[in-house]
Amino acid sequence: MTDYNRMSDEAFRAEVRAFFEQNYPPQLRFVARRLRWAEIRDWYLTLSRKGWIAPNWPREHGGMGLDPQKMIIYFEEIERWGIARAPDHGVVQVGPILIKFGSEEQKREYLPKILAGEYIFCQGYSEPNAGSDLASLRTEAVRDGDHFVINGQKIWTTLAQESTHMYILVRTDRQAKKQEGISFMLLDMKTPGVTVRPIRNLAGHEEFCEVFLENVRVPARNLVGELNRGWTVAKALLSFERINIGSPRRPHYALKRLALLARNKGLFDDPGFVDRFTQLRLDMADLASIYARYVEIVKRGEALGQDVSLLKIWAMETWQRLTELLLETAQEYGCVAGEIDFGDVEVDVLSPFYYARPATIYGGSSEIQRNILAKYVLKLPS
Repeated sequence: MTDYNRMSDEAFRAEVRAFFEQNYPPQLRFVARRLRWAEIRDWYLTLSRKGWIAPNWPREHGGMGLDPQKMIIYFEEIERWGIARAPDHGVVQVGPILIKFGSEEQKREYLPKILAGEYIFCQGYSEPNAGSDLASLRTEAVRDGDHFVINGQKIWTTLAQESTHMYILVRTDRQAKKQEGISFMLLDMKTPGVTVRPIRNLAGHEEFCEVFLENVRVPARNLVGELNRGWTVAKALLSFERINIGSPRRPHYALKRLALLARNKGLFDDPGFVDRFTQLRLDMADLASIYARYVEIVKRGEALGQDVSLLKIWAMETWQRLTELLLETAQEYGCVAGEIDFGDVEVDVLSPFYYARPATIYGGSSEIQRNILAKYVLKLPS
């Protein structure tokens, strides 16, 4: 298996770029919506056969084992070529969690099938009364012999209607404090008692779903980690999620689009614009440094602290500021969807702006992240 970290950055970028340009379906470039599994399946399997579907996994588990700099290059090339996001909960979240907390049996069962696209995961976290305050969840699992019986409801579950499995947080001890008495399990979506109801948004898309669980029997062997210690697993998973969300790849792509457009319009002769652009470049340099630090912690096998919330805040708010300036720089064309021809450059200014809007909400809102930093890092009184 190739050790890509031994390659020069230039050689690695060239290989990734060539592979994407030669193999990614051109009709799926810069698609402004979440693709369904049937649309993106062939590309997922292409990456899987190449051994590139899990850049964040260690090589011994079938991943690329990329270091932070190579990871940034990999995702920069994804953004540059307009490659759509595939269903990646299994790769980004479940895989790392099983590598850290799973039994050997669970690793053998799930990791190869995630890589092969046989198991597609959705997230069973949020509930009607438990979103940012996730520890208030009410979905309950009661032990019955060698199974747990689950009853409850999940909501805002991305593409649950196309998933084969769910990773789910359930309450297994109602007498314990709310962060305690929670367990982390893996659920086959074909199990009797699972009902999925898509939620249609204003754009007519059905990306999110409600999931109802009525007397759903889950084998006890599907418990990940210790019983009633699922909050520890969930925090680790949220840390992996925040590293993924906090990647500089999307802000960096927006910065490059902004630079192209500004150069086309001669704005680098405007001191006011240069001042704002320079500040954003400095913010991006800080983001890259913060991101590399947290990735190194994960690669050393160490637990991430609550301060990883800083990464999520900085990445998403920087991305929003960049896309706002990109929209402003486009002037009257800022309301036009798709690639806009500015003469010697084509730039899509509206899609990055739209994608950046909810970024300070999903994965834990910026307000919640600041509360975490204040309480657990700065030790401020509540």
